[in-house]
Amino acid sequence: MSVTIHELRPKEIWKYFGQLNAIPRASKKEEQVIQFMKDFGQNLGLETKVDSIGNVLIKKPGTKEKEANATIIMQGHLDMVHQKNADTIFDFETQGIDMYVDGDWLKAKGTTLGADNGIGVAAIMAVLASKDMAHPPIEAIFTIDEEIGMTGAMGLSKDFLSGSILLNLDSEEDNALTVGSAGGVDVLINGNYEMEEDSNRTFFKISLEGLSGGHSGVEIHKGLGNAIKLLNRVLYEVSKSLSLNISSMSGGDLTNAIPRECQATIAIDNSQFKDFKTEIDKWQKRLKEEHRYSDPNLTITIDKLSTKHSIISSTFQNQLFASIYSCPNGIYRMTPSLDNLVQSSNNIAKIRLDNGKYNISCHTRSFIETERDDLVNSIRNSFFNMGADVKEVGPYPGWNPNPNTNTINTLKKVYEAINGKPPEIFAIHAGLECGILAETYPHLEIVSFGPNIRGAHSPDETLQISSTQRFWKFLTEVLKQL
Repeated sequence: MSVTIHELRPKEIWKYFGQLNAIPRASKKEEQVIQFMKDFGQNLGLETKVDSIGNVLIKKPGTKEKEANATIIMQGHLDMVHQKNADTIFDFETQGIDMYVDGDWLKAKGTTLGADNGIGVAAIMAVLASKDMAHPPIEAIFTIDEEIGMTGAMGLSKDFLSGSILLNLDSEEDNALTVGSAGGVDVLINGNYEMEEDSNRTFFKISLEGLSGGHSGVEIHKGLGNAIKLLNRVLYEVSKSLSLNISSMSGGDLTNAIPRECQATIAIDNSQFKDFKTEIDKWQKRLKEEHRYSDPNLTITIDKLSTKHSIISSTFQNQLFASIYSCPNGIYRMTPSLDNLVQSSNNIAKIRLDNGKYNISCHTRSFIETERDDLVNSIRNSFFNMGADVKEVGPYPGWNPNPNTNTINTLKKVYEAINGKPPEIFAIHAGLECGILAETYPHLEIVSFGPNIRGAHSPDETLQISSTQRFWKFLTEVLKQL
């Protein structure tokens, strides 16, 4: 008999995680979950506020003998990444996440799981609802729109929080305390081009699919395939020997997710179809060999279309191929002072090319703002020959590591007492709200931690059950000790 989430322990954290996952909560569409959190706090009889941005603050007094202790801020974000497999029929706006237990892992059927950051939010809810847990005064702040713009954290007023220690529960490795995070910015590349009529050739849809995808920060070092870069490569190579023109191109969904799929509508001569098919089969074989470990399910398919379309000119097509080819993607520089930490990176995340307009989006990250600027300049120059308009949107600061605060030293002692070994002290190549919160509240001592989550931002996202249990034990002990 299979186990359900409702049978997992500790029941409190799984109960609230299940309730959250029944609510659609895409970034910038958090109205339902904001109301849910507001009702949750008020039903507990706790002071509850919603600011003008939509962030929810719930305050709980300290328990006996801890009322006078320093106030602890516990923080998580309400939104989640909505991603699904191409063959999964699912409506995120009306359906709750369909979860199931697979051994020691909680998974979702064909969609993202929402453990990022639903499990952190659920843990805070369990603390707020507890009746017998020792803890200092708590300010629980639930921010919105972390996954796209971090506008919730950015919009917090300087007088909204009063605590002196902040526990961010949005990390994904249970053996580490995160003490730093990269800053980032969306880079938007837009422009126009001339279309040409083509009534003599046959049109096909070519799709590159089945890539693993994943988080464009914490998984950028894994060498995962980028569907936009790979399809651009295939079309560029095939166009060397065949008469091929692009009509439209579409790939990727979110700037913080490595694109798993990309499609293009193309025109070729009927007489060349056999050679075209041979070339595509050849490139599928090559790419599957290159990516056999990172993206074993890579496929390239061709579908004949019955309608005619306009095409882009050969001149603009060559400019497009060259720009995407030369645009940095993946690791830009490793951190010289720390082992195995990416310092700067870029993810070519989205492309929409159709009807004379193109929009390409990247997400650029770095611990060092000047190096991020250098990387943006590299992107800008990659698209110079296309005459593109390149803009930076939604920049957010990094969080400079400080591993020697009193708070972190306390957490290290608690972790070692529970686990018999010290935690890793870690900085993450991803945007945590901690950088923004540290800028708004510079007096805060901040640390981030959480349970093991794998494949965040992709339908392969999983949450380890035993790790969540360890995380809960650690969290509750930390609240006793701080």
